[in-house]
Amino acid sequence: MKYTMNTPKTKKTKTSKFSQFFYTFLLHPLLILGSLSTLPQSTVAQPNPITAARQQINSRSLNLKQFHRTFSSSDKAFSQVNSVSALKDIEPTDWAYEALRSLVERYGCLKGYPDLTYRGNHPLSREQFAAGLNACLNTIESLMQENVAVLREDIEKIKRLAQEFESELTALGARIDNLEARVSFLEDHQFSTTSKLFAQVIWSIDEAFGDKIGEDQDESQMRMAYRIRLNQETSFTGKDILRTRFEINTFRPLNLTTGTNMTRFSYDNNSGSPNFRESQVHIPHLWYRTPLGSDVTLTVGTVGIGYIDLLSTFAPPTVNDESRGIPSLFGEYSPVYRRGGGGGGINWDMTKNLQLSLAYVGGDPNDPQQGKGLFNGTYHTIAQLALSLEKGQVGFAYSRSYFPAGRTDLMGGTGSLLAIQPFGNNIATSGDFYTLQGYYQITPNVQIHGWGGYVDSIAQSSAISNISNGVGDLIPTFVNRGNHASIAYGAIGLSFPDLTGENHLPGILIGIPPKVTASNVRSPQLLGRGQDTAYHIEAFYRIPLNENINITPGFWAIVNPEHNNFNETQWVGHIRTGFNF
Repeated sequence: MKYTMNTPKTKKTKTSKFSQFFYTFLLHPLLILGSLSTLPQSTVAQPNPITAARQQINSRSLNLKQFHRTFSSSDKAFSQVNSVSALKDIEPTDWAYEALRSLVERYGCLKGYPDLTYRGNHPLSREQFAAGLNACLNTIESLMQENVAVLREDIEKIKRLAQEFESELTALGARIDNLEARVSFLEDHQFSTTSKLFAQVIWSIDEAFGDKIGEDQDESQMRMAYRIRLNQETSFTGKDILRTRFEINTFRPLNLTTGTNMTRFSYDNNSGSPNFRESQVHIPHLWYRTPLGSDVTLTVGTVGIGYIDLLSTFAPPTVNDESRGIPSLFGEYSPVYRRGGGGGGINWDMTKNLQLSLAYVGGDPNDPQQGKGLFNGTYHTIAQLALSLEKGQVGFAYSRSYFPAGRTDLMGGTGSLLAIQPFGNNIATSGDFYTLQGYYQITPNVQIHGWGGYVDSIAQSSAISNISNGVGDLIPTFVNRGNHASIAYGAIGLSFPDLTGENHLPGILIGIPPKVTASNVRSPQLLGRGQDTAYHIEAFYRIPLNENINITPGFWAIVNPEHNNFNETQWVGHIRTGFNF
């Protein structure tokens, strides 16, 4: 549910009622005459008094847009009308028409529709006319309170009109009182004057098919799980955002039963994270964004801030949304963006179409122990240049990551275990990423996106380490500081928004998950087991049930999982339901 009361509560000033006007101007004629005694009998000349007064009473007067919402179901835009005669459906034969016409033209107190009609060609009802009269009463009353002179003959017209439409004005005042009471109630019971609350819920029924890596049997079972996210977004200036995320997640990664990260969902619980606790509410995300001038935006966060919060991932709208887009972890976006922790970054709009992004994220920013902290443990830096096109975006990024021994996850949980830990689990590892990514809308219903990357990983320590051989075994291998391993990956996707119906999204994606293409530490044992290339082939179809609920059936296949043709093809099927409100 969205709570979107964004404006601070302000004290309401009631619209003037007929009774106030009647008793003030009819029972106290001496007051009126006294205020006019020094004025001539012609129009008083003062510079722009009507415009200034009208601006001050905007919050008080009932304009015809408010009136129309009361008496009609239409909600069109309004524009200023300078003459009642321009309103085609006001009958000009009654004396009241001429009286109101003169007041409107002199004091500019009536508004109408751009097509210069109220309700087609129908004459104005007495209630509708009273709404217009009420606007003029408020305007003229405000002028007099500001000591702006008003013609005596106009006062006489107002008195006669007020007497003629007394019952209609009284009824109008009662309706205004009711509306003001309802607004006051909503303001008193609103969630926050500065915050919005967004919720996202994912349900999924899914199962993987295929023998587990290194095993001769399929260990996966059908499961149903959920993830709930609540994002509270607070703004203090109207331009900044403080996001606090609360989350509970019961999705255990499928690699526990398939033996490969290539089967993971984008919304699983990343149970390898030291900060994760299954089925417990935690705060995985806390950051603040604010503009620094007109061209630079600063974003900083203490936990869970990632590259995806700091810069563009170059995907078409909703394609990389976890509840409405591609369900697989690898297919969501380029692995270079799977970095998180505490830190910050800036986005600089160098020109209208060119943006430079710089970011730094530390993996253990809250831990003061040796080898951790904001700058002395796991860290990630990135520089990205993004070019916006008329129907798409393209960007180049350079990123560097460093992982201490025992913490290496070079590819953000995607690709083969060898690509994730090219030197095993006991070696400090760094990686230099060079990536290109982008998307383009070919037609309103056909869009293409993709990415490709090369990583030069370097061993930062020397030791014996257990390295994956791609078929479920870890081979003890000696690694020298300075050893290199090259990693490559890429994907291309097609999606078809609204092609089969409004907000429907069919899509396909084909890619090569991160793969070690060369290494100077791989022993004959690592090289001799049918090295090959894995292919990720995915199809999905988002079907909206309404504005807030969608269902996405789909599947993906991993041919030669772990880049080894000794392994059986893995299939993942799912039916995901997403709730966004």
